[in-house]
Amino acid sequence: MEIKPIKTEADYEDALKEIEQLWGANYGSPEGDKLDVLVTLVEAYEEVHYPIPPPDPIEAILHHMENQGLSEYDLEAYLGSQPCVSDILNRQRSLSLDMIRKLNKELGISDDILVQPYALRTNS
Repeated sequence: MEIKPIKTEADYEDALKEIEQLWGANYGSPEGDKLDVLVTLVEAYEEVHYPIPPPDPIEAILHHMENQGLSEYDLEAYLGSQPCVSDILNRQRSLSLDMIRKLNKELGISDDILVQPYALRTNS
């Protein structure tokens, strides 16, 4: 396969097939260099054509809790009382700017994710 920009879905599929054939090539070898270039081209194409949206703020918090073994009780230091934590995790209350700052600073959750709007559940 000739290395060229990936402009179409067919180019993308061809590049994926070539990557599969080159997978495991030795780093620094001609095949390894070709693999490296193709992977870079595919990543650039996917970033434009198959973007992965960031998680919503509550999904990000829940994911972080699971990965860090945190409970709702542990979030009280960042979100307030237990009822407040519960309301936020159940999407009945929005995160405040102060909460976002604490979650970012203390738990390392990206503020870019935390400031995104998300739907609240209505009591009906």
